[in-house]
Amino acid sequence: MPRDTLTADQIVRAAIALLDDEGLDGLNMRSLGKRLGVAATAIYWHIATKEQLVQLAGDAIWDEVELPDPDSADWRSAATAVATSTHAMLVRHPWLGQAFGSYLLSGPAKARRDEHTLAIYEKAGFAPDDADRAAATVLIFVLGSALGPAAQVSLTRRLNRDGGNAEQRLAETMARSAEIAEQFPRLRERIGTPAAVNYAAAPDNTFEFGLRSILDGFEARLAERGDG
Repeated sequence: MPRDTLTADQIVRAAIALLDDEGLDGLNMRSLGKRLGVAATAIYWHIATKEQLVQLAGDAIWDEVELPDPDSADWRSAATAVATSTHAMLVRHPWLGQAFGSYLLSGPAKARRDEHTLAIYEKAGFAPDDADRAAATVLIFVLGSALGPAAQVSLTRRLNRDGGNAEQRLAETMARSAEIAEQFPRLRERIGTPAAVNYAAAPDNTFEFGLRSILDGFEARLAERGDG
């Protein structure tokens, strides 16, 4: 691809694909240039540093989050849709969680999502300060819930890259965990369940259960305020 036809958007999209495949450690201008069919120097005409590239990619993927119109849906359905879509986005792009701890991330796509979320909780009846707290509570839960799948992807990639058999190593680790669990009655009862067999797994519908519980709590607070 000639340098004069290359765009920043093409670079960012290719970077997202590379990050999805290789993680943060696998992102470099040479590998990215190979994907784009250009020399690494051509990328620098549009994006100066790896840090800037991660910042742009880390913001662009927030555009994938569904943002239902707060005025055309009840607040709880809208909050559920945004949280569920955010969780799915984080699972699709497991490197974003790691990027939060390594880069200063901000941008219009994330800001648009945050603005929309605050509107949902203010529509529900929360005062602005409490809407901030509600939005932050849900986001923290969503980020934590996506950590397991993201860790699985990153760990599997590293184990394979180091020349090992990731599937075998993970199976051996879970077998040792089962031996330890035999010492504890409640853990022993759960040996063999999907959450106990697969590394970094959780019981089915854990995310839905947790989100529903949080929103139940929000509804209860709003009802108490209305009764008062």
